Amino acid sequence: MMEGETGKLLLGRISGIYGVKGWIRVFSYTRPAENILNYPFWYLKHRDDETLHKVREGRTQGKGLVVSLEGIEDRDTARLLVGADIYIERDQLPSLPEGEYYWTDLLGLQVINRQGQSLGEVVEILETGAHDVLVVKGEGRELIPWVWGTYLLDVDLEAGRITVDWQGLGD
Repeated sequence: MMEGETGKLLLGRISGIYGVKGWIRVFSYTRPAENILNYPFWYLKHRDDETLHKVREGRTQGKGLVVSLEGIEDRDTARLLVGADIYIERDQLPSLPEGEYYWTDLLGLQVINRQGQSLGEVVEILETGAHDVLVVKGEGRELIPWVWGTYLLDVDLEAGRITVDWQGLGD
């Protein structure tokens, strides 16, 4: 998920059409991909147009997802939505337990090591299977594994800072 300029969160994109009854193919940025179906209302932004749609029904189909939206009843109307980004209002997100974070909240945070040296800011998070990895861009590019207690010491969203046990480039 990524934060949009309007405060909405980007969850996916309409990648194609499915069948003749207005169903769309969806590429989801959520993990697992089916989590996008947990949100009953989607804002679709296509070119300069933004519309609100209620999700009628959705399911996995092959390796992807297909979705039916209220008001989209035929293939031609669905085709007009291809390429649209899917957003939700941030307040649709469930609260997380202490110590868990939405990736979108970590992007842009400053990363400092235990010596107080700034390593840069989080520009991306990679899902690797074993551990997620923070991509930090400063003077160089650091790849810091998301491992609590070993590399990750503290996340302070209010201060906009992540503290890590990491030396940084050239140290």
